[in-house]
Amino acid sequence: MSEPRRPQGHEFDVMYASTPPWDIGRPQPAYVALAESGALRGRVLDVGCGTGEHALMAAALGLDATGVDSAPTAIAKAEAKAEERGLRARFLVADALELAALGESFDTVLDCGLFHVFDDDDRPRFVESLAAAVPPGGRYHMLCFSDRQPGEWGPRRVGQDEIRASFSAGWRIQSIDAATIEITLGPEGVQAWLASMVRT
Repeated sequence: MSEPRRPQGHEFDVMYASTPPWDIGRPQPAYVALAESGALRGRVLDVGCGTGEHALMAAALGLDATGVDSAPTAIAKAEAKAEERGLRARFLVADALELAALGESFDTVLDCGLFHVFDDDDRPRFVESLAAAVPPGGRYHMLCFSDRQPGEWGPRRVGQDEIRASFSAGWRIQSIDAATIEITLGPEGVQAWLASMVRT
């Protein structure tokens, strides 16, 4: 069986013409809990931000927040939300595989549902891209589809061993915990991993 193909930027952009299943109109509870624990600090980057809920959550805490996504429609919706809510957050159309092009560094990176769209070739590129934007001591928090999720619909499932292998060099994994990603398709959500790691 061939590996699922990663959707391209324009395909995600088409999805944002309506409301994709992962766009629940509020931050994911797992990230709300992170924020409440004080885990968000410094300059925050929401990578693959979609319509910006996690960047806006950081901005509401008074943090310097930036969201990047390859889908212009999603970025436009994020900017509209920021204006409606009176929040200062910056949103950019950018490629998550080319974060070095931003020429900036971030203390905290949030990734909700991006890592699991990358294939085996793009995963190392993404980790390298992150490393270019996160200085030593910076933190990366990832919420991704778990291999505990039954069925075959949706994105590729990710195992803990894959996470550890992907971040084995240049990062220290602090935790990988079972979590849930809420979606619009049902109240039960989907099984996920919440992984937190520190740049070394």
